[in-house]
Amino acid sequence: MPLIPGYEDGPLVEGDRHLDNPLFWPVHLASCLRGEDAEEAAFGADWDAATELHRALFSEHAWPVFDVPLLSGHTVHVVYRDIDGDRGVDYLVHHPSWPAAETLAVDDGHFMGPGTAWHELVAVAGQSAATGVTDADARLLLLFPTLGDTSLPDDAAPRLTAALDALTAIEEPAEVAGMLLEHQGQWEPVDWRRRDGVWINDGGHSYRNPANPFALPGGRLREISAALNGEHPHPGEHGATGTP
Repeated sequence: MPLIPGYEDGPLVEGDRHLDNPLFWPVHLASCLRGEDAEEAAFGADWDAATELHRALFSEHAWPVFDVPLLSGHTVHVVYRDIDGDRGVDYLVHHPSWPAAETLAVDDGHFMGPGTAWHELVAVAGQSAATGVTDADARLLLLFPTLGDTSLPDDAAPRLTAALDALTAIEEPAEVAGMLLEHQGQWEPVDWRRRDGVWINDGGHSYRNPANPFALPGGRLREISAALNGEHPHPGEHGATGTP
């Protein structure tokens, strides 16, 4: 298991074995399923099995990691982290030239995000990769909990429905897709705009809102924006920290 800079002390293990389990996906998306109706539609009669899988994913002794390589050479790492009962899913971005991974979003009780716009999820899903998570539907669903976008296109629901239909045993994937898009992540959907070639948002909990005191440095915002959208940063930008 390759180390993630900044997570060297974590008991990281490859999580790919879970990807072929149809139940993994509703468990992974559980924080975006609000209310009993949504949970029943997603899990059906598999609630007990889902609970067991949830426990298996969150372990202090083994943190499953899912890698989503990007064409730019960056990788999005999805880490199921459990530190003394502090459980959550960390969405990280790293490039080999960086000293440490940067946080894109955090899905836990102290959530931080959103980390992506809808068009970025689609762009990441469409980037081919020879290693890590290679299936386009799996890449879309894996990063879906980072989503927060007020301007969803008309084809968002059909695209998400198709992914759920392909990878899960959900009986009514269109119904669940609608519920997921209605609530998205743990945060309120935000407005995205492109400023000086960089996609940023207005979310009060987002690392990609330059107005927040904890926002990523400008150079990182630019590089991450380009990587997620399948663009290429200008030469010399890796590791840059200037303003966008």
